Amino acid sequence: MSELLIALILVVFVYFVGTSIEKAHYKKIKKREIMLIKFPIMAAGKKFKTQRKVQSVRLVAGSAVISSDYFKDFTASLKTFFGGRLTTYESLMDRARREAVLRMRESAYGSDVIINAKVESINLNDLENAKSMKMACVMAYGTAVTYAK
Repeated sequence: MSELLIALILVVFVYFVGTSIEKAHYKKIKKREIMLIKFPIMAAGKKFKTQRKVQSVRLVAGSAVISSDYFKDFTASLKTFFGGRLTTYESLMDRARREAVLRMRESAYGSDVIINAKVESINLNDLENAKSMKMACVMAYGTAVTYAK
């Protein structure tokens, strides 16, 4: 009985710690997004034309690896059993994507625009080990353009 109580307390503790870490990360992301809101990014495949003289171009990139916690894995395994959206992993991917794009924008500091921006996700999980921790790895990259002043 006491082992079950300890396990229950541990699960509740992990849930609250994981939730608070995720909320804090989202708060930091939102703050940084607001600071960079006027820095334009153009997706790959869009035509980019300018009459301005280009001073320099350079590759910029940002990546983020966000790990899941045991509570998310547990709830996702239940959802997988019964079927349905895995919203716990959707938030994981959302945080990783937004963080990678922010890091790309921050690496382009001093530039005027990022063109041909792309976002890629990479699987870092150990597919042969079912007990391995789930992770979201996202890479954002593009070309930073600086205009002559």
